[in-house]
Amino acid sequence: MGILDSMERGIEKMVRGAFSVGGKGQVQPVEIASRLRRELDNGSITLAQGRTLAPNVFEVRLGDSDYAMAEQWGATLAEELCDVVIRHVNSQKYTLQGPVRVSFAKDGGLKGGDFEVQASVVKSDGQQQRPAQRSTPAAPSRQPTQLQAVLEINGQRYSLNAPSIVLGRSSEADIMVDDTGVSRRHLEIRTEGGSALAVDLGSTNGSYVNGQKIIGQTDLTDGSVITMGRTRITFRLLPTRGGGA
Repeated sequence: MGILDSMERGIEKMVRGAFSVGGKGQVQPVEIASRLRRELDNGSITLAQGRTLAPNVFEVRLGDSDYAMAEQWGATLAEELCDVVIRHVNSQKYTLQGPVRVSFAKDGGLKGGDFEVQASVVKSDGQQQRPAQRSTPAAPSRQPTQLQAVLEINGQRYSLNAPSIVLGRSSEADIMVDDTGVSRRHLEIRTEGGSALAVDLGSTNGSYVNGQKIIGQTDLTDGSVITMGRTRITFRLLPTRGGGA
């Protein structure tokens, strides 16, 4: 099974049953999900190296019978489709100007089984970059979740807002650890490119992650416990307020 087949099956599993009472000649959620992904790819614009802007607001136009079915499931289906968009945005590393919104609109000119998708880029302040024909009120919206790396030490929480943070007993360390078993420059935490590493800086007593001594460097994941001297430190990945992409 190819990557595309696997993705399609995942999308179908996510939204299967939403139109389970439907029959022949009706739009299926997996078709809408696939079209949304295609609109993301076709509507994306490369702004700079490593930064591609993609649509974040989608209006799905349906014929009378299909719209009645979508209306029956309402926000639940729209939210599932928002998740489909967010997954594709994250996998392709697209940039969005605002939260993802998916809405449904009725178009009497479309027959059962046919649908159209209008995609647009809308800033979070409501300013539209590319015109859509119309919007539907109360369209559910979601944002990709951004995670903030933090360290929890003795009941205090320190955000890792730089790609390199040094911990140690010295007052010159980025995070000072008051522990006689800790060297002046004991450990470095590197967070860059979506990964996190613990690097021992040649400390006297060594550094440990989940009980295993660090030899050179060790990957960190959410919940990893770092031990240096008598100090236990928990590495966490926490959602930031407001999210964003």
